[in-house]
Amino acid sequence: MRAAGIRIGAIVRKEFRHLWRDRRLLGIVLLLPIMQLLLFSYAISFDVKHIPTLVVDQDRTAASRAYVSAYAASGFFDVVGQDSQTSAVDTVFARGDASVAVVVPAGFGQRVAQDLTPQVAVLVDGSDPNAARIGAAYATALNASLSQKATVTWTTREGYDVARSGFLEPRMRTWYNPDRNSSIFLIPGLIVAIIAIVTVQQTAVTLVRERDLGTREQMLVSPLRGWELMVGKLLPWTLLAFADIAVIVVLGQVVFGLPIRGSLWFLTVAAAVFVFCSLGMGLIISAVAPSIEVANIVGLLGSFLPGFLLSGLAFPLASVPWLLRAISYLFPARYMVTISRGVFLKGAGWAELWPQLALLSAYAVIAVALAVLLAKRRERV
Repeated sequence: MRAAGIRIGAIVRKEFRHLWRDRRLLGIVLLLPIMQLLLFSYAISFDVKHIPTLVVDQDRTAASRAYVSAYAASGFFDVVGQDSQTSAVDTVFARGDASVAVVVPAGFGQRVAQDLTPQVAVLVDGSDPNAARIGAAYATALNASLSQKATVTWTTREGYDVARSGFLEPRMRTWYNPDRNSSIFLIPGLIVAIIAIVTVQQTAVTLVRERDLGTREQMLVSPLRGWELMVGKLLPWTLLAFADIAVIVVLGQVVFGLPIRGSLWFLTVAAAVFVFCSLGMGLIISAVAPSIEVANIVGLLGSFLPGFLLSGLAFPLASVPWLLRAISYLFPARYMVTISRGVFLKGAGWAELWPQLALLSAYAVIAVALAVLLAKRRERV
């Protein structure tokens, strides 16, 4: 066993020497995750506010102006223009100048004065489904609130005591992310995706580079065993991955206020297992790829697409087709995103997340073992 440790240590030292000679690669490995975290955290946002809104006021009364001012005062809608003709809606939507149009028809103020039910039209640009859905929900909630205030005003004027009437008053409370900040929701998943991209892609080229440089043949005639080579290749990247994780976690806390409510020890263990899973995937790609170019492309596709689309990072897996949901079980990012969000946001630990950790551990063992078998098979060919 001591001899195996010496041989693994030699491979580790060789990998670190290679990284130290290639300062650009070392800089990319250490700085790229930081740049990706900042770019993705600021660029990807599900917070829809200040929706550009066109107002078509065909009534032009005090009542219509008070109604329209409620949109501007809500903070969710920005009135970017006013017109008196509904034909302007098509033009503004086609140019992309507004996403919502509020049409107040003639006679609005008269119906309000007569205690009749006034009608308005809220038109939504559906080319952006997310903004359309949220804009329609905001408009519906705003109109419901205005309608409730009008009802209270009318009943008070008629002599009814509204305070004595029974009514249902829901009190909403959001757990884990009370401000509903999309950055807090995204960053735990982004950490997983970024580490997967860096580790899988960089490890994917390691054995291919050995073959291209001719050092692979030297290793074959040495007493080095297949599993020792794999472990020696994994350890340096594991240490670099942990350095990246520590930096981006601290950055998430300082810049975005990311909380850590769960067990940090459990997160450390899970992160180590996930890194081995990702490195194992990279070694599998490296063992079968015919060239560095192919290894780079396959490594990027095998880490980026599953990390973002099949992990639950941005979209709930319950809403994707069943076939893609089944495929997502083949990628470790699915399990690690659940662990990351559970620890950071929900205060979870060993008792709640051990099934995901067990699946990650099994995945790591299978991935490294498969990489060893594929590497041996290629040697025989």
